[in-house]
Amino acid sequence: MADPMKIRAVVREGVADVRVLMAHEMETGQRKDSAGNLVPAWFISEVSATLNGKPVMKAWWGPAVSKNPYLQFKVKGAKAGDRVAVSWVDNKGDKRTDEATVS
Repeated sequence: MADPMKIRAVVREGVADVRVLMAHEMETGQRKDSAGNLVPAWFISEVSATLNGKPVMKAWWGPAVSKNPYLQFKVKGAKAGDRVAVSWVDNKGDKRTDEATVS
């Protein structure tokens, strides 16, 4: 399983600014190893976020996203103490979910 995501969520005037750093290799499937063999594609294909259990964002990604992707989004109606959860699924079926408290 991948390393935990680093999630920061800060609210100002009812809008939470959520920043997420994900640890993932994000291989395109086009790179060759030292022996000349193609490295298989391995990338995050779906990202979703919830605020207190309610869905607020969903994205579909592909192999063009860089290694250790950074994601930032805003959520209206958030307040300090709310819980933000971010989840991803990659093309091999691996999954990760992490949470943070809005400050």
